Amino acid sequence: MEGLVLKLPLAFQTLVTGLAIGGIYALMAVGYSLIFSILNFSNFAYGMVIMLASFLGYFAMSGLGLGLGPALLCAMLGAALLSFLNERVAYSSLRRRRAPPLYFMISAMGTSIFLENMVYATIGSRYNAYPELFAVPTLNIFGASIGKMDLFAMVFSVLAISALTFFIHHTRLGIAIRGASYDASMAELNGVSLDWLIGTVFALAGLFAGLSGVFLGIKYMAYPNMGWITNKAYIAAVIGGLGSLPGAVAGGFLLGVLETFVSVYLSSTLRDVFSFSLLILFLVLMPSGLFGKTLEEKV
Repeated sequence: MEGLVLKLPLAFQTLVTGLAIGGIYALMAVGYSLIFSILNFSNFAYGMVIMLASFLGYFAMSGLGLGLGPALLCAMLGAALLSFLNERVAYSSLRRRRAPPLYFMISAMGTSIFLENMVYATIGSRYNAYPELFAVPTLNIFGASIGKMDLFAMVFSVLAISALTFFIHHTRLGIAIRGASYDASMAELNGVSLDWLIGTVFALAGLFAGLSGVFLGIKYMAYPNMGWITNKAYIAAVIGGLGSLPGAVAGGFLLGVLETFVSVYLSSTLRDVFSFSLLILFLVLMPSGLFGKTLEEKV
């Protein structure tokens, strides 16, 4: 009994940390799923937008001396613009020519490599630590040492995703996005400007890239190849079901919690092995994920 009491604070601390990481994964996975739901391809350049957003937040706080709120706003707006330009430069001409999804993926990979190497050439390869945000970084809750930033990231992620859910279900633009995700051609026939709508979706995904980029930078520092961390968001999106926003949220939180428990109770070296093994398992057994829909094309 005494051993169980001693282990409970560690389990609680691990759970909160996992939920915080899962919240960041969920923010990234929502961006992936938004774009996939409209264009039916995985935007692998999205990770580099998150990386650039992390640097924007870092320079806003370290260079300009801004607080967390203004830095988040700068990163969100900057990432929204970058994501919008990503669509206009890399994908819009392919979309107008009705190119197959493979062409989009090749363009996304080229964009990703270009952006990462651009950061290496201009900023350098150093790891950049964000300034300390709290004089006392942890709280003692039920005997567990909980990071204030973990709590903040978890709560802010939930609020941001809740706001997106309300927007998607209760605004005209959100309903247009939902309609285009089911049938883009029919949405266009009903008066929706598909070109403008897709640009808006990319900008909206960029807002979430800005949020997750700053939170990732605070937790892990900002560095040029941090965009590849967003592979975890892709795994979360697959687990939940690509194109499903509730699935992206559920997959993000689930992956974050499971990864953290594996790191704490087994070994941190097994964390990535576990994550990618889980991806393979879902692709084999549940390719549509937890909330995705299996659609059968009929002629």
